[in-house]
Amino acid sequence: MSRKVTIALDAMGGDRGSDAVVPAALATLERDDSVSLILVGLPEVLEQARRDAKDRYGSRLGFKPATEVVTMDELPADALRRKKDSSLRGAIELVKEGVADACVSSGNTGALMATARYVLKMLPGIDRPAIISAVPGRERPTYMLDLGANVGCTPQQLLQFALMGSVVASDMLDVARPRVGLLNIGVEDIKGNEVVREAGELLSKSGLNYIGFVEGDGIFHSDVDVVVSDGFVGNVALKTMEGVAKLIAAFLKEEFQRNALRGIQGLIAKSALEALKERLDARRYNGASLVGLNGIVIKSHGSADQFAFENAVKTAIVEARKGILVQIGQLIESQPH
Repeated sequence: MSRKVTIALDAMGGDRGSDAVVPAALATLERDDSVSLILVGLPEVLEQARRDAKDRYGSRLGFKPATEVVTMDELPADALRRKKDSSLRGAIELVKEGVADACVSSGNTGALMATARYVLKMLPGIDRPAIISAVPGRERPTYMLDLGANVGCTPQQLLQFALMGSVVASDMLDVARPRVGLLNIGVEDIKGNEVVREAGELLSKSGLNYIGFVEGDGIFHSDVDVVVSDGFVGNVALKTMEGVAKLIAAFLKEEFQRNALRGIQGLIAKSALEALKERLDARRYNGASLVGLNGIVIKSHGSADQFAFENAVKTAIVEARKGILVQIGQLIESQPH
């Protein structure tokens, strides 16, 4: 039987807010009876969610009212100082209090990071939190970090990211020793700047399954599970991937609509095209972990629909059940001092 866990959900975050979060919550409760959820949001939203649930889940569905909502364009500092009773902060506070094992929000990334760091603090031995998420790979997803939390990093911080990324990938992929690579402009030891080269030396002594430098096209190969970079490079790489995927989809649509013959060819290839679309569907990989915090916080994409938000909740459930914080702490402690 699966270990029982409780996940707090920010019902107000993202472009769709409760329209995505509440149906995703009810679907999760329906699918897994070892999961309990706490919805945090404005009273009227929670009351509607209570009606939608129709008392089907008993104590497995809880509610925590909030009086404020953090907007998607709000400055992180303003959200931290002025929105102390926001749904975003309320979900994080439940993790801090030990009421919830993890929390999930589609809200403002900067505000979520700033608030989570202020409320939860950092794990011992970790300097900065990082954002890690899965991206499509040839055989299975590849986990990348940092995806935007830290513009510049020291070699020691890149090592910390690698250690945390290895734990996340091990839990999510169910792999004992994930293969870890450093994102670089070449695979040779002499390539890259001083920070990346020094980080490579640290990783080679870390006890991780370090495979060396990885170029941008290697992110999708089947010989790496975790790709590490600073947040500037990681975010550019991620946004480039998303842009290329949309470009390919647009080109395919244009070509199959070019004339009647192409339209017929498109119908013949429909099943293959739908399979390709499913494999590249960003919603399947939704749910980025803010690793390094003394608590599990999952950032769902701001545009997440019900399906995407459900996947973010699944990530939170796995991390909570696997005890990711303890694992990271043990791995950090095992490093040479």
